[in-house]
Amino acid sequence: METQKYPASRDYREYSIESLQNPERAAGYITAILEEEDPEPELLAAALDDVAAALGGDQDREWVKDFGVKGKSQTVYELAEWLNALGLKLTVTVKQKQLE
Repeated sequence: METQKYPASRDYREYSIESLQNPERAAGYITAILEEEDPEPELLAAALDDVAAALGGDQDREWVKDFGVKGKSQTVYELAEWLNALGLKLTVTVKQKQLE
């Protein structure tokens, strides 16, 4: 019997970045992270980095790095929690293109 070699599976991060090139999927990804019951601020920074890699560039990824280092993600979760207490919800949506 001949042994066959199969290509290794794709790297998950590569797949994730590719799938997040769809703005609607990226918005849903960030919203899902924001809606976590037991939020982990590091996950928000990681999710934003994935979205920056998919939709932005190096400058966007630098912004995310600064965002994570300064602990701003905890502030976002506090805002989401406060809004929730008021019966509101923090979400991310795709910006509508303006007609020219």
